[in-house]
Amino acid sequence: MSLMSGRPWRTAAVLLPAAVATAHIGPAATWLPVVRLMLFPRLSGTGRRRHVALTFDDGPDPASTPRFLDVLDDLGVRATFFVLGENVVRHPALVRETARRGHELAVHGWTHDRPWRPAPARDAEQVARTVRALHDISGHRPQFYRPPYGILTSGRWLAARRAGLRPVLWSAWGKDWTAEATPASVRALVAADLRGGGTVLLHDSDRLSAPGCWRSALGALPALVRDCREAGLTVGPLRDHGCAAEQADRQPTTRPARPTGHPTLRSGRRT
Repeated sequence: MSLMSGRPWRTAAVLLPAAVATAHIGPAATWLPVVRLMLFPRLSGTGRRRHVALTFDDGPDPASTPRFLDVLDDLGVRATFFVLGENVVRHPALVRETARRGHELAVHGWTHDRPWRPAPARDAEQVARTVRALHDISGHRPQFYRPPYGILTSGRWLAARRAGLRPVLWSAWGKDWTAEATPASVRALVAADLRGGGTVLLHDSDRLSAPGCWRSALGALPALVRDCREAGLTVGPLRDHGCAAEQADRQPTTRPARPTGHPTLRSGRRT
């Protein structure tokens, strides 16, 4: 009897950690573009069909972020910067300057760590701490959250919800963090997946990636903005992007003529 009665406990001892791990990391499946676009369009950053949201991760970085601010000024474009809390407190003047120029500040976490182990209390504290730092320094309260590496665990999702933030990943990226990236490769990769209503992910810092790789994103910006405008799309921050509307998504979209000299950008959602 004692042997038999011990089996359920041994089974539970094996299954419980597996269940906890699955509950923790399961939501990270949304990192996969197919899963995200098909099942969670809001998480992909799907917005107004004639608008493209331009976003940057990993800053602020005094070596590179000011260059992005200058180029965006020249282009007449505002963007959303997903910042790290530890960088916010190190460079408060740059945070204030980013906000002063009309850009949106959003939360990328306090540090850029990988969340393989469940730590819901730490996640909640770090997200809330970043929100407070941004509000105290810039005077603006952030609305959006993007987890480091785009890995949205259950703990990080709950942390964002408790802080009043909406999690947003992306629908197109330029893989601009690699040593091999060039302005041309970034432009081509973004264009391959970008549609009207999409959200673009780029990086304004190389502190967590290949040295100098931010130059590829910076060099691609003028062409990317030009491509969008020639396709009849406006470019701006997430705050102007709106939410995915089912009625709008069901409407047929008209593809503008492909301007010469750049990859195809579509005006409607990906089908």
